[in-house]
Amino acid sequence: MACRKKEYSPTWLYAHSLEALNRLETLDVFKQARRIALYHALPGEVETADFIEKWAETKSLFLPVVEGNDLSLHPYRGKESLQSGAFGIMEPGREEACRVDEIELMIVPGIAFDRRCNRLGRGKGYYDRLLTTGSIPKIGLCFSFQLVDEIPMEPFDIPMDWVVTDKEIHRTP
Repeated sequence: MACRKKEYSPTWLYAHSLEALNRLETLDVFKQARRIALYHALPGEVETADFIEKWAETKSLFLPVVEGNDLSLHPYRGKESLQSGAFGIMEPGREEACRVDEIELMIVPGIAFDRRCNRLGRGKGYYDRLLTTGSIPKIGLCFSFQLVDEIPMEPFDIPMDWVVTDKEIHRTP
């Protein structure tokens, strides 16, 4: 997937990020959620910075912060509150963390997803551990080239309820 991402220009990735995010906005689960956890993108992921700004005024947004081997969710308080954290990921200030059961929707990045909504992460299990603490709706967000027929799963891997790409939406069968 890393090689595939390099095939596309930043302009292409940005344009297709917009398409994926526009598709995400059509889902009822997104429209109805008031408290949403999502991520600030790393290079090559669906770009979320403008999307965060767009929705920060009408929804309560929470971004992950890496704390040791785990993620915690902290309120987003504007661009100026972001700082570079672990792995160069932009993280919000470390105000009191939100409990996962207070979140109504989780939007998750991944290296790849399959058509059964399984997720291949970066191998450290951060999101899998976070997602075991609650039973909230989960949406994997990626580019269409990251959606494959099948990915290998480990017993601890947490599947998504939906996978949204720039071209399609898949729901857990």
